[in-house]
Amino acid sequence: MKLLRRGPSLDDRLNALLEAADLAGGRLPADVVAAAREVAHRAGVRRSLSVDHTVAALAGATGSGKSSLFNELAGTELATVGVTRPTTSTAQAALWDGEGAGPLLDWLEIPRRHAVAPSDAGLSGLVLLDLPDHDSIELGHRLEVDRLVEVVDLLVWVLDPQKYADAAVHERYLRPLARHREVMVVVLNQIDRLPPAAVSRCLADLRRLLADDGLDGVPVLGVSARTGAGLPELRGLLGEKVAARLSWAGRLSADVATAADALATASGAHSGDPVSGRLSGGVSKALTAALSTAAGVPLVVDAVGKAHRHRAVVATGWPVTRWVRRFRPDPLRRLRIGGTAAAGEIVGKTSLPEASAVQKAQVETAIRDVGEAAADGLPGVWAAAVRRAARSRAGELADALDKAVSTTSLSAARRPRWWRAVGVVQWVVFAAMAAGALWLGVLFGLGYLRLPEPPTPTVLEVPWPTVLLVGGALAGVLVALLSRVAAWTGGRRRARRTAKALRAAVGEVARTDVLDPVTTELDRYTAFTTALTQARQ
Repeated sequence: MKLLRRGPSLDDRLNALLEAADLAGGRLPADVVAAAREVAHRAGVRRSLSVDHTVAALAGATGSGKSSLFNELAGTELATVGVTRPTTSTAQAALWDGEGAGPLLDWLEIPRRHAVAPSDAGLSGLVLLDLPDHDSIELGHRLEVDRLVEVVDLLVWVLDPQKYADAAVHERYLRPLARHREVMVVVLNQIDRLPPAAVSRCLADLRRLLADDGLDGVPVLGVSARTGAGLPELRGLLGEKVAARLSWAGRLSADVATAADALATASGAHSGDPVSGRLSGGVSKALTAALSTAAGVPLVVDAVGKAHRHRAVVATGWPVTRWVRRFRPDPLRRLRIGGTAAAGEIVGKTSLPEASAVQKAQVETAIRDVGEAAADGLPGVWAAAVRRAARSRAGELADALDKAVSTTSLSAARRPRWWRAVGVVQWVVFAAMAAGALWLGVLFGLGYLRLPEPPTPTVLEVPWPTVLLVGGALAGVLVALLSRVAAWTGGRRRARRTAKALRAAVGEVARTDVLDPVTTELDRYTAFTTALTQARQ
């Protein structure tokens, strides 16, 4: 009996199956996901019940002789035997040392229970079920078989020489249970009806059919309930499995693997497959470039340079003429960029023009390219989920970009410190010019009134009032011109810094609203395949 395996424990595999089912939610068919969760739930219930008892079910078609075999194994007439019509309508149980098996049978919903005299100590702990016929004309019989086949610990398929190759049993039951070879026994009953040579040929053919079903290695016994041939071997095999007390774990292990296989088939994934979809730098840069254009970054960068020069003239220009500049609109304020409330929050939205149809199409194309690049090589359902993830926040992009542009452009409104210093110099020079003008005015007034004039100091024979007036005017104009040159250079530098900051801010929006959802979906797929790998081991 090969139930002990290396690798993850049953607990770990059950947890992995549940994790895979949770990750598959909303992506794979709901019935497949629900079936995986049901397996995990059923495993938890079975483990809480008696593990000292092994529930084995005799399953077969009408006329296969499973009820006769049930009676022979039990050593008494418990089941009514029919020949061509089904006589077993509900499952019944024969218990060898059945103390403590009541809750287990309650869970299995087996009301008919028979205690067997302990004549064979090797079968102690066996709970043997006689199931209705799986091909019964009664729907209720077939449903009862399907229900119990899913939950018993050990399956004993009873076939007969006439119908052992019937496609109904192979396609409906045996082939789907290929993972359950360790908890399955196949019995060819009624061998007394065949010549000895024919028995060997039938058994060999049956083994070939089982191998085609993926059940190679499953024990196959030839028996006769009528003559007792092969019954000792069957009892011995059942005794070995009961004594090992591992059939319940083997059944649950096979159920986990089968449910994981179903998830893998539905997803198109293969356990352990690496995620081939990856986001290249080129795709991310193309997305950022498209979003930057749609967000009006070039327009803002141009406005930053112009606003810097405009504000520099207002702050450092010649006081005589700088007031004229105030009548010109501020490029950034015209876009409603730079106004802040307390705590640095943006006041309203910007007045940047809405993205054009061409720009919107470029953004759509860039987002689609991200989804396609990330989904490359993924199975269909997960590739579709990745593409949906790329577009999941597309409706929020416009507001997010506008906020990013507004917030990042705030630094463009900060006034350099040298503006204040130059502004002070301008006012000092203007004050000197005004003082010179006033001084000359006083001298002119005294001369006009023919009053005695006070002595006037000179600089290289030029009166100080004239030096102050002319020098102040020339100095103010020179400082204004030099400040314009510095403002033009500073504007270009600030525009470059702003462009870099805006691209980074737009890149962050691209990461948060497009790339992160895609990466999350890729990580989800990776976790799904990892969990599948563990569950299927």
